[in-house]
Amino acid sequence: MKSYKNLIANQWVASDSGATITITNPATQTQAGQVHLASTAQVVQACDAAAKAQRAWRKMPAIVRAAFLRRLADALVARKDAIGTALALESGKSLDDARNEAVYAADITRYHAEWARRIEGEVIPSDSPSENLVLHREPLGVVACLIPFNFPVYTLLRKIAPALITGNTVVVRPSNNTPCSAFEIAQAVLDAGLPEGVVNIMAMDHDAAEQMCTHSKVAMITLTGSVDAGRRMLEFSKVNIARVSLEMGGKTPAIIAPSADLDKAIPAIVGSKTSHCGQLCTAVERVYVQRALHDEVLERLRAAMQARVVGDRATEASRMGPLVSAPARQAIHDMVQRAVADGAQLVCGGVMPEGTGFFYPPTLLSGVRQDAEVVQQETFGPVLCVLPYDTFDDALAMASDHQFGLASVLYSNDYREVMQASNEIEAGELYINSTPADPYQGYHAGWKRSGLGGDDGKHGMLEFTQTRLVVMPY
Repeated sequence: MKSYKNLIANQWVASDSGATITITNPATQTQAGQVHLASTAQVVQACDAAAKAQRAWRKMPAIVRAAFLRRLADALVARKDAIGTALALESGKSLDDARNEAVYAADITRYHAEWARRIEGEVIPSDSPSENLVLHREPLGVVACLIPFNFPVYTLLRKIAPALITGNTVVVRPSNNTPCSAFEIAQAVLDAGLPEGVVNIMAMDHDAAEQMCTHSKVAMITLTGSVDAGRRMLEFSKVNIARVSLEMGGKTPAIIAPSADLDKAIPAIVGSKTSHCGQLCTAVERVYVQRALHDEVLERLRAAMQARVVGDRATEASRMGPLVSAPARQAIHDMVQRAVADGAQLVCGGVMPEGTGFFYPPTLLSGVRQDAEVVQQETFGPVLCVLPYDTFDDALAMASDHQFGLASVLYSNDYREVMQASNEIEAGELYINSTPADPYQGYHAGWKRSGLGGDDGKHGMLEFTQTRLVVMPY
C-alpha cells in the first residue's frame, strides 16, 4: 500500500498532526493507499504560498505560462501508468480507462494552453471624442478547487488548467474517496517544473476544507459535487465575497421520439447509464418514450441492461464496476425500494448483491410517476426510469420538470422536434442522437440547481478572470 504526503509549495509535507486516511478499493474492499490529512495550519501555509506565487505567475506572459502547461501535459502522459494504477485501485475503473483519463486530462491541459494568445480585452467606444475605454481581462488570484470522486484526474486538470493559463494559482482538495491519483498528478507538477506554490494539492477533512475556502487570499471557489456541497461553498464564499463556479449534478432526461433510430439509441442510453456504474453527472437517468413505442423500448432496455456483466474491472474490463462506497450503494438501493413501495414496477435489477465489493446491478423501473423521488432526485448510480409521453410538447414539459438542468438528450430524426427542443429544453446542454460527452471546447454549465458558472471552452476559461476598465482621456 502506497502512502502519500501533501504537496505544499513544491514540497512533500506529512500531516503535522499525524492524521491519515486509508483508501479502499471499492471492487475488492482491500486497501488501495494511504494519504496524510493536512491540518488547518497547513492549509493556511498552502494558501499563503499560492498567494505569494501568484504575484509572479500573473506577471508572466501568458505564452510562458502556456509552456509550463504543455510541460505538465507531457508529464501527465509520461506518468499515465502511475496515475492510472492509482486511479484504478481507488475507483474500481479498469486500468485502460484510468490511463486514458490521464491522457484526456493532458489533452484538456494542452487545449487551455492554446488560449495564451487568445485571452482578449475590448476597446469600447467612449462618449468623449478624446477618450479611450479599454477593458482588460485579469486573473482573480488564488483559486480553491474541490474535486469529485468520479473523474478525479480529468476534473482536476479541467479546473487547474484554465486557472493557470489566466494567471491564477491553485490550492486543490481531491475527494477523500479517490485522492491517490491526485498525488500522482502532484508528482507530474514537480516533473514539469512549475514554480513553487503555483499548484498545491492536499487531502483535507471538512474543517481544513472550510479553512481553505474561507482563507482571506482565496478569490474563487470551484467545485464539482452535490447540491448540498454547493450550498456549503456558497456559504463559504460569503466570507471573502469569493467568486464561485459550481457544478452540482444533474438528472439527464432522454426523449425517444417516433423517428428515433432505436438500434442507436438503446445501446447508447444503456452505456450512459452503466458507464462507471452510473456515477456521471450527465448520465441518462430518465427516458421519455412516445407511448406507442413504450413497450418495445422498455423490453430492449431490459435486455441490454441485463446483458451487462457486473464485477471487478481489474480482471475483466468489459464489466460494469462498483459504486464508490457502501453508503453510496445503500442510498441507491433504499431509493429503489422506496420507488417500488410507491408503485413503480421493477423490470430488472434492484437487488442488493452479496459478496465483496460495492457492486449494484443495472436497474430498470417503469410505471413511475413524474413527481416520484426516483424521477426527481439524482440517483448517481445504475438506475434508469422509463415514462411514456403522448405529444412532443408533453415530452419537453416532463423532461424540464425537475430541479436540475445540466444535460439532456433527444433521439429524433424530425428536424421540427430537434429545433423545438433546441429552443425550449431547460438544460445547459442538449445532445441530438447521442449521449453526453462533454467536449472540452464546449461549455459545461448547468441551469437551475445544476450549478453556477461552468467549465470548458472559452467561457469556462473566462470564469477564472475579472475585468478592469481603464478610462484614458487624452
